[in-house]
Amino acid sequence: MSVLPHILFPASKRPAHARKFAGGARCIPERDTLLLPYQSKYVLDRALYVLVEKARRVGLTWGTEYALAREHAVAGVPIDSWVSSRDEITAMEFVRGSVKWCEILQIGAEDQGQQVINAEKGHTAHVLRFANGSQVYSLSSNPDAFAGRGGNVVLDEFALRENPRDTYGIAKHTIDWGGRLRIISTHRGSQNFFNKLIGEVKHKGNPKGFSLHSISLECALKDGFLWKLQTKLSPEDPRFQMDEADYWNYQRSTSPDEETFLEECCLQPTDDASAFIPTDHITACTYPAGVRWEYTVEDLLRCKNPLYVGVDIARRRDFTCIWVFEEVSGRLFTRMVITLKNVKFSQQEAVLYPILACPAVQRACIDATGIGMQFAERAQEMYGQYRVEAVTFTAPVKEAIAYPLKAALEDRTVILPDMPTVAAAFRAVRKISTAAGNIRLDADATEKGHADEFWAAGLAKMAATQPPGKLEGYLV
Repeated sequence: MSVLPHILFPASKRPAHARKFAGGARCIPERDTLLLPYQSKYVLDRALYVLVEKARRVGLTWGTEYALAREHAVAGVPIDSWVSSRDEITAMEFVRGSVKWCEILQIGAEDQGQQVINAEKGHTAHVLRFANGSQVYSLSSNPDAFAGRGGNVVLDEFALRENPRDTYGIAKHTIDWGGRLRIISTHRGSQNFFNKLIGEVKHKGNPKGFSLHSISLECALKDGFLWKLQTKLSPEDPRFQMDEADYWNYQRSTSPDEETFLEECCLQPTDDASAFIPTDHITACTYPAGVRWEYTVEDLLRCKNPLYVGVDIARRRDFTCIWVFEEVSGRLFTRMVITLKNVKFSQQEAVLYPILACPAVQRACIDATGIGMQFAERAQEMYGQYRVEAVTFTAPVKEAIAYPLKAALEDRTVILPDMPTVAAAFRAVRKISTAAGNIRLDADATEKGHADEFWAAGLAKMAATQPPGKLEGYLV
């Protein structure tokens, strides 16, 4: 078993409140409190500008909900708060969480539901009204929603927004007549504006005067995070008997790749310098969390809009990936992503052929490199050479696949699913300099793939935009 570095586990004698605790956690706080030490430190921070870089799912939203409920309950002069997250669903969940804190603290507050705050621009907010007249407004990520507002501001999941710089520029003035600004997020690439704010604090003298909190998974585990988690889990849950080292290894092994683990758990942003697709391009083109985007084959059969399919072929080491786009008003919406590993070609065909048989499928591009040649030929025999194109990967063909997909992401005409594996595959493609000084596109092959989702999406994009035979000499 690998041991989590730098964690000093407490003595085996447990505090009185945890003597009946049957989970595997070894870091248990001395007192049983609602908030762990790192959460309390953040909640009690009274700085005007608070910046938090954090690991995923360590309870900072929970802490922020408590902080606002506490502040609104004791406010001498009622002041409103404006909470903005990456999408409307997450924003609504924030208000619901605040209501729970009000019930725990026995604070008089009422959920006012969704209200229009700017009919001209279509802005709405979920509103929580306190007995003293102050209100918490929970907004989606549109930065214009802050214009003309006043009070506290919370920008949650800041790095996941389409325009974090613009959001900060507008939201910071909301606190000019009273209030404080909190910015909270995991990292999303080294070139994101959130990471630039972190860099200013750490390396450039902190010109904006932020109070910085850095909460990695390791920090959370030291403060009792796993114990707190296990008090909420069923004993049948496999994480219930894990100790901190086990949990660290569990999070690491289940991440899409090492780069994602380091970014989302260890506060080490991915290096965008050599990445072919910048992280913010991916973020800007991702469906909001909770949106139903995925179609079944039955949905595809009923679809009236054009469908386009890309297939990246593998047999043992990498993944076969099938990607389906639906074209709606000139934009390509991802409707299906299927990954198959170590699956016989006959079984792969059993998955693919019902998709190709859908009347709305206009064209499919299938990887015919190496072992994919026979697979692509069989699909052509079944559905015709016009509907199915066999594409042999060479350096020029990879560029012809990759650059139009990148351009579509830049133009936001391609919509991607909110899947860590997809984001990791798109980030994995690198610009590599050859000995001759040329640039080629490639990705490291790991047990979790070889950027298979990226190439499948690129092939589907080619199917939608490249007429048959345009890449003469590269298509077989």
